[in-house]
Amino acid sequence: MAFFRTLNFSDPTPSVAGDGVLLRMPQVNDYDEWAALREQSRDFLTPWEPTWPVDDLTRSAFRRRIRRYAEDLRTDQGYTFLIFRSADLVMVGGLTLANIRRGVAQAGSLGYWMGQPYTRQGHMTASVRALVSFAFTTLRLHRLEAACIPTNVGSIRLLENTGFIREGYARSYLCINGLWQDHLLYGRLKDHL
Repeated sequence: MAFFRTLNFSDPTPSVAGDGVLLRMPQVNDYDEWAALREQSRDFLTPWEPTWPVDDLTRSAFRRRIRRYAEDLRTDQGYTFLIFRSADLVMVGGLTLANIRRGVAQAGSLGYWMGQPYTRQGHMTASVRALVSFAFTTLRLHRLEAACIPTNVGSIRLLENTGFIREGYARSYLCINGLWQDHLLYGRLKDHL
């Protein structure tokens, strides 16, 4: 049983190819495209995300994110990816494998967002499938977890279509859009690829 990460610190930043998508770690030069997509999608994303800080879309805040992502990668605590459409390398969203726990757990938590113009086109389904494979093979995790607000039908459909099983219900689980929200809890095990 593997209890430690399998990536070498000297490895290049991981990227993951999926069906029509490329997942790659955010880079400083992604700022303009990222900020434009997030701003364009703000009203669409607001009900499903934590409240955005006032400076959320600034270049300095993005640089701080990049530093945090690099530290999470270095310490094997998280892997953050931007999602690009393979055909033209247009950014369509992002996803994160966070809160990685090693030792006897070998687990991590999935989070994701999709830019409004790119919803219902299969990009997130392909991205989650690619990340699941990366998590179970490259990172050698045993379990992935995800949670979503019960009214988020799109997320429920995404998780169930990518092999996640509903495991429970957590009251006031996360503070989303300024309110403590109940969440459905989902899990996916390596043995069920």
